[in-house]
Amino acid sequence: MRLPWRFHSLPAEAGVALEPGERALVHARTPDGGYVVATDRALRLPGEAPLPWYMIDRAQWDEQGLHVVATDGAEWRLPLPEPGRLPEAVRERVTSSILVNRHVRLTDRGGVRLVARRVPGQDDALWEMVFDPGLDAADPGLRAAAEQVLEGLRRNLGV
Repeated sequence: MRLPWRFHSLPAEAGVALEPGERALVHARTPDGGYVVATDRALRLPGEAPLPWYMIDRAQWDEQGLHVVATDGAEWRLPLPEPGRLPEAVRERVTSSILVNRHVRLTDRGGVRLVARRVPGQDDALWEMVFDPGLDAADPGLRAAAEQVLEGLRRNLGV
């Protein structure tokens, strides 16, 4: 379920230049004066390029702040003493980018997570295969088994 976000303007001191047509949803200030901004298109972290929602594997919140892991394995940890509604916005935006998230067991040692993500402006979903720890993603047999499961899943779901 998508939450009814209202667009708002950012404080001038945020120093965040949005792309044409991009809109800020919520923001939170870091202790060093930076801003974390959730927009309708991406998560903007201080000093980083915008991170589109479909490229975020997971975002977690704890007493230390925000921990973001991208689909390519890059990680960021940001202290946010007053996150406001940022956790809700991040959770909703990342979740809404995921069309399919299915784990399939391939061997007695583990399996693969197959994830299809919605990419704005593209008709086709972006698929990724995330092998369980301990499995060799380069193993031709495992890759072939995962590809076969992926093809069946795509056919069955029409994604």
